[in-house]
Amino acid sequence: MHIIVIAIGTSGDVYPLLGLSRTLVGHGHKVSFCTSPAFAEEVERCGLRLIPAGSVEDYRAAVNDPEMWNPRRSMKTLWKAVAARIRPMYDLLYKEIDSDTVIAAHPWAFSARLLNEKYGVPLVTTQISPSTFFSARKPPVHKQFTVPSWLPYPARAALMWGFDRLVLDRICGPDINALRAELGLPPIKHIIGHWIHSPQGVVALFPEWFAPPQSDWPANVTLAGFPLYDGGAFREMDAELEDFLAAGRPPIVFTPGSTMVNGEAYFAAAAAALEKLNERGVFLAGPSTTMPTSMKNIMVRSYVPLSALLKRSRALVHHGGIGTCAQAFAAGLPQLVTPFAHDQFDNAARIKAVGCGLIATDYTDPAALFNDLKSLLEDSQLHDHCRIIQAGVLPPEAVCLKALKVIEAVARNRTAQPQHALSTESGLVDA
Repeated sequence: MHIIVIAIGTSGDVYPLLGLSRTLVGHGHKVSFCTSPAFAEEVERCGLRLIPAGSVEDYRAAVNDPEMWNPRRSMKTLWKAVAARIRPMYDLLYKEIDSDTVIAAHPWAFSARLLNEKYGVPLVTTQISPSTFFSARKPPVHKQFTVPSWLPYPARAALMWGFDRLVLDRICGPDINALRAELGLPPIKHIIGHWIHSPQGVVALFPEWFAPPQSDWPANVTLAGFPLYDGGAFREMDAELEDFLAAGRPPIVFTPGSTMVNGEAYFAAAAAALEKLNERGVFLAGPSTTMPTSMKNIMVRSYVPLSALLKRSRALVHHGGIGTCAQAFAAGLPQLVTPFAHDQFDNAARIKAVGCGLIATDYTDPAALFNDLKSLLEDSQLHDHCRIIQAGVLPPEAVCLKALKVIEAVARNRTAQPQHALSTESGLVDA
């Protein structure tokens, strides 16, 4: 079986699917990994064949666009970047598919869904975080639009329907339906709320205790758990950081992830809060980030595998990325979340709901950050919850095997799916 895994987004979206892909290869399947060539080195480390989508320059331009991280305008900015790559990726994947192909794709890989619909290519969509399940039973949390949970269900359902149809469809619909017309497919509605999920199978790469399934989720969802891949198997901590960790009490780790933020204000507040708390810290920041002048008992690194670092840390302050919070759960570590955009607000709410963290009041204010961290460190009940949750985090291999079973089942059922004639150059057989 040839499995094409498609990852769209930043490292938080790509790394979980790399972890899954390593398991797929380990069980004898041929795997091609389609993502931005910005991740080419990591894909190669995993022993995977890369199908490069776009360019490194495209990826960096999108990630470094301040509007991508502005909650008011992030959706339109994200869609502009994604829409420009749908047809090129469609054409790229068309050349790769044959009668033995099954696709496992991030739900924003719209080209995969189009190939599934046009030619019956078996597709499993891989849900990285729960926020894109448009549930009126448990509405996702967002900075700009969150349906209040106290409203009666019919009111919540109407609001979710309206947002999906009157806001998101107006953003995504023109581009998607123009391409569908080119491909001879009819126009569609409810693109983000419904259509992006494969009707053949959906794998949620998070556990049930983090996001309990809702009755209005897609009917064919399998919750697997966190894959927990972060490249730690291929990287070791440098000697200076090792000595730092061994020389004193466990540090508090700070990272804004791939999010473009005011790094100077973020880390200045962090340094001041650490000094007042008399705690040590590790800052994970890009090389261009301006650091505060006072850096007592603080180490700065551009990247350290969290799977190794968090086991030797006291707490984690982070942006709410799904991969980062998963590593904190696995380490049994309390989390202070500073959400900035996209799914980070929903993830933050779920971290708080399971009793493993708090949401920062103001990450740029040293006094507020000090108070939040003090509360986090002194909350013994929260620390107990972290240990309970840690015990419920499945090993990555078990998680990936759950996903593999879904992919294999969808591939076996390919003959039951409607097939359309494909030109002989692709190799797909006619139904």
